[in-house]
Amino acid sequence: MTTQLLLFAAGLVGLVAGAELLVRGASRLALSFGISPLVVGLTVVAFGTSAPEMTVSVAAVLDGQTGLAIGNVVGSNVFNVLGILGLAALIAPLLVHVQVIRQEVPIMIGASLLVMLLGLDGRIGLVDAAMLALLLVAYTVFLVVQSRAQSASAPAEFAAELPPPATGRWDSHWAVQLLLVVAGLALLVVGSDTMVGAAVSFARALGISETVIGLTIVAVGTSLPEVAASVMAAFKGERDIAVGNVVGSCVFNLLGVLGLAGLAAGSAGLPIPDSVLRLDLWVMLAAAVACLPIFVTGREVARWEGAVFVAYYAAYTAYLILRAQQHEALPAFSGLMMGFVGPLTLVTLVVMLIPRGRSG
Repeated sequence: MTTQLLLFAAGLVGLVAGAELLVRGASRLALSFGISPLVVGLTVVAFGTSAPEMTVSVAAVLDGQTGLAIGNVVGSNVFNVLGILGLAALIAPLLVHVQVIRQEVPIMIGASLLVMLLGLDGRIGLVDAAMLALLLVAYTVFLVVQSRAQSASAPAEFAAELPPPATGRWDSHWAVQLLLVVAGLALLVVGSDTMVGAAVSFARALGISETVIGLTIVAVGTSLPEVAASVMAAFKGERDIAVGNVVGSCVFNLLGVLGLAGLAAGSAGLPIPDSVLRLDLWVMLAAAVACLPIFVTGREVARWEGAVFVAYYAAYTAYLILRAQQHEALPAFSGLMMGFVGPLTLVTLVVMLIPRGRSG
């Protein structure tokens, strides 16, 4: 037990250090090459911080733990939107780039819908997985081409928010910035893997199923790089990286992680548990759709909206734990959720749709 706690603490230290290096390197690298921090957040940072999800899901499939693989992807996306965006917004209100509203969130919602449609037959087949992987390649190429077309205006657009380092500073050269990105990603992956290993050991000792472990502990654990990167970006005022990282990670999880995990499963496909089909996929889609009204009205995620997101995630996690244990409190809790969360959501949407001054 003591060893597991020490490993957990060591992983946490690695995550914090890796996040600092990654955000510093990626933000400076963006300006060095004339690429907007938003695109860097959607690609380099998002894909890099999603490396643990890919590693865990593919390894789980190869070990025959398909429930863990599916739960990891779905749970990570729910946590990315509700947990990470909520926490980052509590630190500092997040101004949302217009490209995220018009393009990236609809793509995230579309990818969520596609996965739900492909999973209606109870599995992600080999052809389905190949299509998801190809769509990720097409999406990445599209972002790079689009960014190159906009590269002339990128430095001016973000100069006020992210001033370049003074000439002669140790991080002013692109090679040093690239090294910071690589070192940061490495620390994030190693740190998250260490923390997940310790947490899963605790959960298995309590007799929790692999699907629930995937939806909760592993999903949060493999999303810790996203937490660290987005929270650090919010602290440093690099809000485009904070938001872009979350949205990009969700798209990468759905297209890349599920795609590769499905390919690793071979002709047998990747079966989706009934409980995930009945509830968790719908929660994932609802979280993605919830971004639209929040992002569109005022183009920011306010602190109180972040608090609502965090509260929703806490309620969802509590439900999963009660359901896994078939706890006697489950019916009462479900009734409370239906009677409280539904009206609260309606009121929240009405308040969000009231016109408010734009912050940027």
